[in-house]
Amino acid sequence: MDTAKDVTHLIGNTPLLHLKQVSEDTGCTILGKAEFMNPGGSVKDRTALGIIRAAERAGELRPGGRIVEGTAGNTGIGLTLLANALGYKSTVVMPATQSKEKIDTLELLG
Repeated sequence: MDTAKDVTHLIGNTPLLHLKQVSEDTGCTILGKAEFMNPGGSVKDRTALGIIRAAERAGELRPGGRIVEGTAGNTGIGLTLLANALGYKSTVVMPATQSKEKIDTLELLG
């Protein structure tokens, strides 16, 4: 079994799934990208990792620093997940109208 050094190594490289019926209907090979298999369950994990790595390279995010995000959910979940794994603090602000599941997920992540 493969193991990952840390959560950042689990982001991306998600599998492709052959979509049989739509491929047959169109005469083309149609593939779906299984982004739900990222650690935070979303393609936004890739975005979050990119934001963090860019801020680190620019010197805007230093060890123990804080990430602040205004979000509708998935980017904030990805940023919080990665902040926890990489030793950063995070503050996420989201609308009160956001789904209970996303709010609960953020609360569980801290």
